[in-house]
Amino acid sequence: QVQLVESGGGLVQAGDSLRLSCVASRLPFGFTQYSVAWFRQPPGKEREFVAVQLWTGGTQYANSVKDRFVISRDKPRNTLYLDMSSLRPDDTAVYLCAANFHTPDQQEYQYWGQGTQVTVSS
Repeated sequence: QVQLVESGGGLVQAGDSLRLSCVASRLPFGFTQYSVAWFRQPPGKEREFVAVQLWTGGTQYANSVKDRFVISRDKPRNTLYLDMSSLRPDDTAVYLCAANFHTPDQQEYQYWGQGTQVTVSS
């Protein structure tokens, strides 16, 4: 079955940078046919949208991460990245990647990873 496997999380200090990766495998269609996104779930809170790269190439970001986070993908490696900089304690969360064939219906993505923990200390 389809697998999305995140990596790269860890414990960092405020102001640090971190790169998350998400490797996709066994997608029914080519990786480029999928919109791929990052979500996060802070402790005790609901899951929230972070960023998406649409299958058409466009990107969108949550206001809280705009100008600090960059989403990108390596098509030959079926890998999605999230480059995070100027990290803040309120960025602490489990970060999950998600994929949907073509355009997703808001947050209704077909496939989800298990998540990777990012903890930012002050």
